[in-house]
This record gives sequence, structure tokens and C-alpha cells, in this order.
Amino acid sequence: MNPNKVLLETKHLNKAFADNVVLQDVNEQVHEGQVICLIGPSGAGKSTLLRCLNLLDQPTKGAVLFAGQDLTQLSEKQLDEIRQQMGMVFQQFNLFPHMSIVDNLKLAPMRVKGMSDSEAQAMAVALLEQVGLSDKEQAYPESLSGGQQQRVAIARALSMNPQMMLFDEPTSALDPEMVGEVLKVMQDLAHKGMTMVVVTHEMGFARNVADQIWFMADGGIQEVATPQEFFDHPQTKRAQDFLAKILES
Repeated sequence: MNPNKVLLETKHLNKAFADNVVLQDVNEQVHEGQVICLIGPSGAGKSTLLRCLNLLDQPTKGAVLFAGQDLTQLSEKQLDEIRQQMGMVFQQFNLFPHMSIVDNLKLAPMRVKGMSDSEAQAMAVALLEQVGLSDKEQAYPESLSGGQQQRVAIARALSMNPQMMLFDEPTSALDPEMVGEVLKVMQDLAHKGMTMVVVTHEMGFARNVADQIWFMADGGIQEVATPQEFFDHPQTKRAQDFLAKILES
């Protein structure tokens, strides 16, 4: 891991849906091993920015560079190869209900990477142990809690051995008592050096785990700071108002 290496970069990134401008001139970098937490009010464009990072949403203007390659200039086939390096975890778990947990994890490495069944099995078992679900190998998604399903979704994203992980509000669909188990898995990943960009409303996680906070509001990144700087001394009026509301609740 090289903390000086820029893994991901946006240059003058813009995104509009018809006349609705969601992102305006976003210029940021993510370094290898860095944990970025994207926070801000609803409708600020956080999820749209995350989806633009791997071109699930096509930017209207600007560039997204991953390991020096401009994703906006790649073919769909080339883009699919890059996306394998950028694991994505959504609010919803999107597991295949008709497949066991271990088969959910084995599917992509075998189909996309040509991994053998025995290799994929060993990797899946190791990943389930990593997320604390060794006993659920043969279970089916519907028998698992939301927190357990989200941990499986994280393990499935890791099964492609990505260089970085993107998380789009991974705990927002969970009952409150299940949030902690998912955040712990993410915290463990951060401690192991995984590069992560996380859209989250979990301020404790952002304060304790992030290297950098990107505060988004009104279609842009208003403030970039360390967690301590941001939470203790927010610089912009918009961030001060946001934090005041969060702390009130």
C-alpha cells in the first residue's frame, strides 16, 4: 500500500439529470489506503457522486480517473474490467435468493475470473469467516437478518479482490440493532488498509474511521477536512448548520 499513490481522481466532474444539476465541478483525489466518508444532507448528491466514480451514472462533463485511466473514455468491456477493481455495496443487499450464501460468493469469481470451484469455495469460506458468518455457508438469504445479508454483500464484493470499495449508505436499510455488526466489518476492512469511499449518515463511524470527510451540499463538495477538524471546527456555514441539526437529533 502506497499512501502517496492517487488511486482515484475526479476532474471537473459534473452530473445533471435534464435541468437538475446534481454535481458541479467536483475535483477530488482518493489515495491508496484512504477511507473517505461522504456526508451531508439528503439530496446533496452523495450517492450520485459515488455512482459516477465507477460510471454506474455517466457524468455529464469531466473525467474520472482510476489508476490513471479515464473511465469516461473506455469501452463498456474495458469499464467492466475496471469495475471488478471497485467493489460496490448498496443499501439493498441484492443477493440471489435461490442460491446458498456460499454460492452467492462463488458465482462471480468462477464466471468472471475463471476461478475453479475448489478455489472459489476456499475463498468464499475465508471471506465468510472474515465477516463473522462461517456458520451460514449453506443458508439462504431469506433466513438471514438484514445485517447478516449486508455482511454477505460485503463479502461478495470482496470476492473479486478489488483495489477499493464503494459503500452507498450500507446501513440505512437496517434495523438499528444490526447497524453495529456491519460497521464493525467495515472498520476491520479499513484497519487492513482497504481503500474505501463511504456515503454514510453514521457520524460515529465517520469520526472514528475516516481519514478524510467530504461534506457535500448544494451539488458540490463544500468542505474537505480530517474528522477532528470537521466535527470540532467546521469552516463553512453550511457544515455548521448541518452538524447543529445532527447533534440536536
